Amino acid sequence: MSEETKPLVGVIMGSHSDWSVMENCAKQLKDLGVPYEAKVISAHRTPELLHRWVNASTENGMEVIIAAAGGAAHLAGVTAAITSVPVLAVPMKAWSTEGLDSLLSMVQMPGGVPVGTLAVGKPGAKNAALLATAILGNKYPEYKKAYEDFRTKQTADGEANQDLPAV
Repeated sequence: MSEETKPLVGVIMGSHSDWSVMENCAKQLKDLGVPYEAKVISAHRTPELLHRWVNASTENGMEVIIAAAGGAAHLAGVTAAITSVPVLAVPMKAWSTEGLDSLLSMVQMPGGVPVGTLAVGKPGAKNAALLATAILGNKYPEYKKAYEDFRTKQTADGEANQDLPAV
């Protein structure tokens, strides 16, 4: 794999069922031109795999990890405990609490093990990609430009779309 194609962002999720939400994150990264890798890795079912993947990925140049999980939602916290690269968390809706349990699990990290937690579900998935791109933009001018271009277009679209239908 060439330097240009090495993933800078890892998108991991606790289960295959999370992909229907996290594909929004992957699509946003792709649209911004950010190289990423997406995997299903569980903090509970495959903890050794998580350790190996995080260590290998960061040794190979990965600079941000986005972790999505529902329920107990320990994936982001365990990942942050393993690495010093920024870890962004996306809470998933779980069985009966619409993602509140996942959100609370992710935001209650102990001091010294930071996790940047986004909104529950699709908005959080998209914003995680945007935040990862903004982080990378501090080092890579092309990602700063991609993020700024996205924001400029979003503003222009909002300004051009203010009218409401007549009643």
